[in-house]
Order: sequence, then structure tokens, then C-alpha cells
Amino acid sequence: MTAFLGGILGKLLKFVYDMVSTIGAEPENLSFYAIAIIITTIIFKLLLLPINLQQAKSTKKMGELQPQMKEIQTKYKNDPQTQQVKMQELYKKHNYNPASGCLILLLQMPIIFAFFAVFRDPARYAFTEPGFYEAMNKTFFWIKNLDNPDPYLWGLPLLAALTTYIQSAVMAPPNSDPQAQATQKTMSYFLPVMIFMASKGFAAGLALYWVISNIFTIVQQLISNRSLGKIKEDK
Repeated sequence: MTAFLGGILGKLLKFVYDMVSTIGAEPENLSFYAIAIIITTIIFKLLLLPINLQQAKSTKKMGELQPQMKEIQTKYKNDPQTQQVKMQELYKKHNYNPASGCLILLLQMPIIFAFFAVFRDPARYAFTEPGFYEAMNKTFFWIKNLDNPDPYLWGLPLLAALTTYIQSAVMAPPNSDPQAQATQKTMSYFLPVMIFMASKGFAAGLALYWVISNIFTIVQQLISNRSLGKIKEDK
């Protein structure tokens, strides 16, 4: 599955690179390859936008139902059967499917892994012509070759960690119970540290993809939160 999807997404990256390379002279400190990574990542996120918006709605709905769910769990803690019935009634009343968020995530994962593979090994999935990828200019401002890790910790590794933290913060479900909040808080610190450590060894092109993807998701989530908030106020 990864190889199949990676081949498709690799063709997208190559197509964007070919288009970018026709715009004129290549900037000295910003290679066509770096520009292609940025544009391809944005296109990729736009293609997944309908799925991500549906997931955002599902997460928000679950947050809104958390107090009522907690009340049912407390009231019928000694009667699991009745608790289950009441939960189903609550879901039906608010037209909510608790499995929808997981299904959406499962649908995305193979595509995300395939895209990750493309940027991990571009010569295999995108630039398959012998010697073409090796001869490409891969500069990105302070980075001479996006195949290599960023030489500066304050560069893409820090940006990857920072944008991961901000993304976790803006995507945190509202009205979650204390245990969920504690788990979310732990992950919001642990995950950025993991990403920072990993980005130190990643090819910088992969780290660049991660940063641009996070920035897109942050902007998307802020707009989504605002839009869903307005819809709720208008009801």
C-alpha cells in the first residue's frame, strides 16, 4: 500500500518540481526542490482538507458531549447495560458516531505514511531517472543540502517541535474530563520533544515537510474552530 500510494504522491512531487523549474532562474538560497516540497505539502493538505474538517467536527462534538457522557457514566456506574443504552440514546439525539473520529484517522494514516516515505526517499518515489536527483540543487537558505539533517538545532528541528506543540494546543478537544486533559497535556510536551530529537537526524527535506504540514494544520484548525464557534452561536 505504501509503495503504491508513494508512487502516486511521488509523481505529484515530480510534477510540481517540473512546473516550478520552468518559472525562471533558480534562486541562489532557495532551490526549486525546496519550493516543490512546500507547494506539494500544501496541495497534499488541501486534498485531505475535507477529511480533516470532518475529524475536527467530530472532535468538537465529542468535547461538547463530554459533560453529559460523564454524567451518564457516574449515574449508571453500577449498571453497565443501562449506561450503554443511555450513551446510545445520547449519540442518536445529537447525531454523533463515536467511531467516526477513529475511522477518519485510519483512512488518513496510509496516505500520510506514504507521503512521509516519498520525502524520506525521493529518488525512489519521485525522481526515478538515474542521476537526476543526485544532481539537483537542494539548498534551503542556511541548509546546503536538504538530504542532510539541518546543521542548526534552532532551525527546522526547533520549528518542527514548536509547530507540533502549537498544533497540539489548538487541536485539544474542549470540555474534556480531567483525566483526558492530563493525558493531552503530557502529550503536548512529550510529542514535540520526540519530534525535535527525531528531526535532528531526519533529512532536512523531511523536516521541512513536517513544519509546513503543521503550519497548514494550525491555520486550518484555527479557522475551523472559529467557524464552528460561529455556527454554534447562531443556533
